[in-house]
Amino acid sequence: MDFDRVLDEIGEFGKFQLTNYLLICLPVFFGAANSLSYVFTAGVPNYRCFVPNCDDPINPNYDESWIHYAVPGETDSRGIFTPEQCKLFVQDNATISRSHSLTSFNECPPNMFSSNVEECNRWVYDPSEKTIVEEWSITCMANHWKLSLVGTMHFLGIVSGSFIFGVLADRYGRKIVFILSILFMSITGIGQALAGNYIMFIVFAYLNAIGTSGVYPLAFILGVEMVGRSKREMSGNVLNYFYALGEAAVGLVAWLSGNWVTVQLAVSAPPLLFALYYWIVPESVRWLLAKKHTHKAGRIIKRAAKINGVVLSDSILATFEDSDDNELTDSKEGLNEQTDKSLSQVAVMKEAIKSKTLMIRFAILIYNWITNAFVYYGLSLNSTSLSGNKYLNYALVCLIEIPGYTLAWIAMNKIGRRWSLGLSLLLSGVTCIIGAFINAVGGEDLVWAVVSLFLIGKLGITISFSVLYTYSAEMIPTVIRSA
Repeated sequence: MDFDRVLDEIGEFGKFQLTNYLLICLPVFFGAANSLSYVFTAGVPNYRCFVPNCDDPINPNYDESWIHYAVPGETDSRGIFTPEQCKLFVQDNATISRSHSLTSFNECPPNMFSSNVEECNRWVYDPSEKTIVEEWSITCMANHWKLSLVGTMHFLGIVSGSFIFGVLADRYGRKIVFILSILFMSITGIGQALAGNYIMFIVFAYLNAIGTSGVYPLAFILGVEMVGRSKREMSGNVLNYFYALGEAAVGLVAWLSGNWVTVQLAVSAPPLLFALYYWIVPESVRWLLAKKHTHKAGRIIKRAAKINGVVLSDSILATFEDSDDNELTDSKEGLNEQTDKSLSQVAVMKEAIKSKTLMIRFAILIYNWITNAFVYYGLSLNSTSLSGNKYLNYALVCLIEIPGYTLAWIAMNKIGRRWSLGLSLLLSGVTCIIGAFINAVGGEDLVWAVVSLFLIGKLGITISFSVLYTYSAEMIPTVIRSA
């Protein structure tokens, strides 16, 4: 049965599709939040060395009036002093007792310190932000690799999950695998928040990324497969809007809470409620029809027609009423079709390898995917390093994706895929280069220019990424597109 013909009768995007599509978008919001939560859970807060004989041994304060001559650092054009994180000035033991006999506790005069520096083994943290750095003392350059490893494990998890969930969804159904990926993401995310040590945190970070990797792709498939041809680009864009909002929400939660455990629980615990989708969200009708589960597909289509307020034609109704939905026969037929499809994929892959033109296209696509991934995630992750409020900068860099997806949609329909991809990459590249140059040679008065160029660069790479998804699908032969 041609499901597009059914959609012509029940409506390409009626009340039934709208309701279920919005339900599918909600997990994407939390999936995006989980995918970038480590920007703040594993972020580097402000911290400095603990200064013996000066700091309160029990409740030291990060900001002290004497800190600028107890710890080396830099003072910017606004007069704000930023202490070094892992060094302090060596104290002059000969003057310590005399100084303290003249001053009250926690007051340290300049003559207590020499010009020599030494490394410290205890730190004082800015109380406005707590991350795993403070939780497990992951401080200084010697431990910097531990923070980098969090991001590495995340991307390894994304790659691992990408291979797993696509195969499972084709075999066992879109809905059940979609729900399982959400729950797996939620449980492992909670595990991250409750981790008792760094090793446990890293393991759960990897597992959480595996679960996260299935949420967006499966939501995209479920969404696209329930709407008509003319609504597919629109539905994909709406999904992307929810993704961008989810990314930005992490920054807001981190800003309000200032605690990494709260951030991780806020983005991971609520998705447990999506277990209810097993009884609420329908399976993909296209998948059911492909697997010959005609009777089950018929029940969903009849329900959709009722909610959309339309009456199905006799020819459509007859198709479902004539089906006995013999599950054993359906399974055998589906297995045979899957075997034939696999053989066809292998044959086409062999022919594709022999084609010089296709190999050149594949190489160009791979280069584009690598470039887009590095720039897109690089800008997202480094947004917290920009001058100003890092939470606001991060949120803006995420929210700029919304107009980016919209412009990609318009550009593809106006000037085509190739020009849209090329111009958006050029825009991102030029603005990033100019922004880096201004940041290197400019002063504090040009911060606004750097941030603006940063945002334009993210806008360009968002357009490029969106176009690349569509362009890749259209350039790769249909039979091997999902392989």
